[in-house]
Amino acid sequence: MERCPWSEGSDLYRAYHDLEWGVPLYDDRALFELLILEGAQAGLSWSTVLNKREHYRQVFDGFEPERIARYTAPKVAELLADPGIIRNRAKVAATIQNAQAYLALDSAGQSFSDFLWAFVDGKPIQNHWQSLAEVPAKSAPAAAMSKALLGAGFKFVGPTICYAFMQASGMVNDHLLACPRHAAVQQLVRP
Repeated sequence: MERCPWSEGSDLYRAYHDLEWGVPLYDDRALFELLILEGAQAGLSWSTVLNKREHYRQVFDGFEPERIARYTAPKVAELLADPGIIRNRAKVAATIQNAQAYLALDSAGQSFSDFLWAFVDGKPIQNHWQSLAEVPAKSAPAAAMSKALLGAGFKFVGPTICYAFMQASGMVNDHLLACPRHAAVQQLVRP
């Protein structure tokens, strides 16, 4: 298999590329988790986050926004002492604030999935890149998503983070044309 070159760092990275990256994701809670993890990645490599993802799921209560939104100072202190996550006070605080913003959208009757997928008109953008050098770090839809998320009270959601999130969640198909996953994810349709 001629995978996208960025995925050749480890078995975990290859499995993530082959099974998850670029697959359209519509589940509200799964999208929330991915957005939090993309924010945690800021300034780091995705492999760092991917290696810690299972532990994140444990200590952040399965990324249930209802639980995270109620975290208090003792829970924050516990998280900041945990070497199994990225111990950055601003990122932990953003996770709590993002859970609260998520719940505010939900209370207003707004599906998180519908909110996010609106930036690509509800269907994945199919790019046709030949090389990694062609793949952008951000896009106009990612900038619009970032602005809307910031306006809704979310943090760690800049245009670059939003573009990486859009790639990972299948809103954008950025598998290279030579990668078999490009055609595979292109065939996936919304359930």
